[in-house]
Amino acid sequence: KVVILSLLMYPVLKSLALQLHSAVTGSYISGTHSVAFINCLNEQIAKDIARAIMDKKLAACVNILPKSSALYFWKGELEESTEILLLVKTRTSKIGELSNYVRSIHPFEIPEIISLPIDQGNPLYLKWIEESVPRD
Repeated sequence: KVVILSLLMYPVLKSLALQLHSAVTGSYISGTHSVAFINCLNEQIAKDIARAIMDKKLAACVNILPKSSALYFWKGELEESTEILLLVKTRTSKIGELSNYVRSIHPFEIPEIISLPIDQGNPLYLKWIEESVPRD
């Protein structure tokens, strides 16, 4: 039982140790923040979703990238369209809430909402993300 409990507690203890180390040294813990990618049909929808994300304080920043061409399979057919892409910078711990919220307001049946953890970056920018997005 002690071995099982130790194995179950390891991720929690490791996380706490990393947070303590980060607090003491001021170093960034890789993966603390993420960039989410969200596709939108047009610029107005993109702006509306970006503003809604910011109003809910689910991100520090949302970039709206101009039209791009997309090729994809939908219901067995090859489709081609133009899309607007949102780049959302946020805490990794907010990705689930962000995804649920965007799905609730997005007009697509299956919107693209994917994220990648931020490994490293400008420490001052990463600190700004931390300060801009409430923990919970």
